[in-house]
Amino acid sequence: MGVNLLAAAWGFAEATLFFIVPDVLLSFIALRRTKVALLACLLATAGALAGGALMYAWGSSDPVQAVAVLDQVPAVSTEMVERVGSDLEHQGLWALMFGPFRGTPYKIYAVQSAAVDVPLMAFLAVSVPARSVRFVLVALITGWLSTSVLKSWSLRRKRWTMAGFWILFYAAFLALMPS
Repeated sequence: MGVNLLAAAWGFAEATLFFIVPDVLLSFIALRRTKVALLACLLATAGALAGGALMYAWGSSDPVQAVAVLDQVPAVSTEMVERVGSDLEHQGLWALMFGPFRGTPYKIYAVQSAAVDVPLMAFLAVSVPARSVRFVLVALITGWLSTSVLKSWSLRRKRWTMAGFWILFYAAFLALMPS
């Protein structure tokens, strides 16, 4: 599977029920080639939009079941789902813009946007910057680190360091998030 197809598939998977963000893949790509990583960011965003549309449709047709399944995803809690619904009601789609930076899964916004009657096209339009901004930042920062601060390191050493970073990140994230 090519890296671009993998990025799109990962974006879709994480927008549905997978819980590891596409940033992991994107950062590994950016260690070697930032431009390739930026294209992968666009494809991860496209995949996320497709997954978000699917979750929106599920939240629209069977919100009780959609929320029950979300509650089984690691690092998602009933309280988080309720907070997202409340945030969307009070802040509108602005809530979606800041969720990715607070560690709130996009899939919750998709299901809850349907529940609070946010139009699908508005949800998808706001999803583009909401998903892509962080993806692009991760790729650019990783690419910059790889070609400047870590320039003298071998690609292998950079990859092992990145793997260690993501393992520590997810260990801390899962330990701190309610479940």
